[in-house]
Amino acid sequence: MADALVSVVLEQLSSIIIQEVRLVVGVKNEVKKLTSNFQAIQAVLANAEERQLKDQLVKHWLDQLKDVSYDLDDVLDEWGTAIAKSQSKVNEHPRKNTRKVCSFMIFSCFRFREVRLRHDIALKIKELNERIDGIVVEKNKFDFKSSKVEIKQLEHRKTTSVIDVEEVKGREMDKVRVMKMLLSERSQGPALRTISLVGMGGIGKTTLAKLVYNDHDVTTHFDKTIWVCVSDPFNEITIAKAILEDLMGSAPNLNELQTLLKHVQESIRGKKFLLVLDDVWNEDSTKWEQLKDSLKCGLPGSGILVTTRKKNVASSMGSSPIDILELGILSTEECWSLFSQFACFEKTSREYDNLEDIGRQIAAKCKGLPLAAKTLGSLLRFKRSRAEWESVLNSHVWEIEEAESKILAPLWLSYDDLPSDMRRCFSYCAVFPKDFRFRRDALIKLWMAQGFLRKTQNKEMEVMGRECFEALATRSFFQDFEKDEGDGSIYECKMHDMVHDFVQSLTKNECFSVDIDGAGESKIDSFSRDARHSMVVFRNYKTDPLPATIHTFKKLRSLIVDGRPSSMNAALPKLIANLSCLRTLKLSRCGIEEVPSNIGKLIHLRHVDLSWNEIRELPEEMCELYNMLTLNVSYCRKLERLPDNIGRLVKLRHLSVANYGL
Repeated sequence: MADALVSVVLEQLSSIIIQEVRLVVGVKNEVKKLTSNFQAIQAVLANAEERQLKDQLVKHWLDQLKDVSYDLDDVLDEWGTAIAKSQSKVNEHPRKNTRKVCSFMIFSCFRFREVRLRHDIALKIKELNERIDGIVVEKNKFDFKSSKVEIKQLEHRKTTSVIDVEEVKGREMDKVRVMKMLLSERSQGPALRTISLVGMGGIGKTTLAKLVYNDHDVTTHFDKTIWVCVSDPFNEITIAKAILEDLMGSAPNLNELQTLLKHVQESIRGKKFLLVLDDVWNEDSTKWEQLKDSLKCGLPGSGILVTTRKKNVASSMGSSPIDILELGILSTEECWSLFSQFACFEKTSREYDNLEDIGRQIAAKCKGLPLAAKTLGSLLRFKRSRAEWESVLNSHVWEIEEAESKILAPLWLSYDDLPSDMRRCFSYCAVFPKDFRFRRDALIKLWMAQGFLRKTQNKEMEVMGRECFEALATRSFFQDFEKDEGDGSIYECKMHDMVHDFVQSLTKNECFSVDIDGAGESKIDSFSRDARHSMVVFRNYKTDPLPATIHTFKKLRSLIVDGRPSSMNAALPKLIANLSCLRTLKLSRCGIEEVPSNIGKLIHLRHVDLSWNEIRELPEEMCELYNMLTLNVSYCRKLERLPDNIGRLVKLRHLSVANYGL
């Protein structure tokens, strides 16, 4: 992702020089020096990005580069915002003789502030130049190979042509076996049978479970089918709520396990059900016992299907040895069949014949892993020349032996093929926890707030965001699609857990999500204070406070709170006072009653979500947020009015006020 950051910084620096913005003595030379250094770095980034996969020193160097690039981006954004705001203030006053004196005074006032600001900016740029000098010195020690900077573009495709995971082949016999286990006479007894699918990440456990779950014979055999993504940590309350939500469409706002389990019992009593627990990591059987006991009131023949990477997890969940199905790798022919289903989609028979031999060699590198075959196939889907396919086959990335899994190389090759801005959009998804379902339009607004999508003469940012989203879906970075019944477009999806692991490895010190379950402080303190994006998830309703140390992450550009922490009203002023770099602040359903006036000092802020809160009014200071693109105060039923000067938010593109109190 460093290349995208460097490109953005170079674009901003170039704009400063071209526009001949007034600079204090010596700063113009500092800007030119920065530009020269970043151009030299940009020329070696392709080689550095690849080498970081097996060289921790290179990875550390890239982390330092990204850190200074982020800081410079903040400085330049501060500068540009202040100048634009001052000009906007002057332009607010009509050019009439009666207003000349007033306009002159305002203009003089802002000129004075501008001079002071330029002086502050000059000091910051000088300090950043010293930091980048050190990075250039380190760069020269690595002997990176230079390469010509190419601007990659992806051919646009609608998501109606995205190949769904459920359509793929390769697990037919495994599906038949699981179906027999679930529907056999042995499974119709009073005991609640637990069947486990075991295998390494990317082997196809979840895909197989879905094929079974959606099969007509299964849906007609069981009265209720329930799907729950478990992941880590194993939280009984969260799982109980997920079961109720799947059964009833919603779950009560309760945190007492026994009460929730009674609701579960009432919902399944007298019914034959199938419960799928996907991606289980828990090895402590005691955490599962109460939940399992509550499920025994279902009719005989009910069953549980578990997917996990570990055999001992299957045992702890209650699977007997004969109820554990260990998934093996695909055969050579099955792997090729799956790969070609994606890679050869929409290709002519002539193109197929020309590429089959090299395609089979690439498929062999997938080592029988479905996710690898699907990822590489999606990468090559729109590449029609042998040279492009040979480039993938002969990539040095295949030489990496220390990777945690065989999935790394295919994912890296597909990621590396993306345009730089699209890499940033993909990498941003690391802020979400594993198995998190995100909505397309909401995600696009988050991308916009971070400056990943830039308006052009021909396209609005929202259109560019949709094209980016569709391209990532076509590349198989997203899955489990919910589609619009009208046009077939994807409006909601998630990431495969191995793709999520991969994107988190790319952004280890930049993005983090933390699950607050009573140990928030100890968890959050393990993350780097240089992190830029964070999501804090609360599983328990109004019992855990926001971690007190969150305000020490002073470089955060995104803070997303999911759930309802206690004492949010007390924490918010300190939060806003310390997180001055924020571009995104999502505090939906946090029980907020008052928005502090100092929010107007968050000059970088572009996205604010205060929906479903108890606020009565917004401070007038919010109208100073010149860069605001999205403001969401939907379902704030106590909200009496919007700020009088909201018209000053000249960049505002999305204002959501559905069902507010007026």
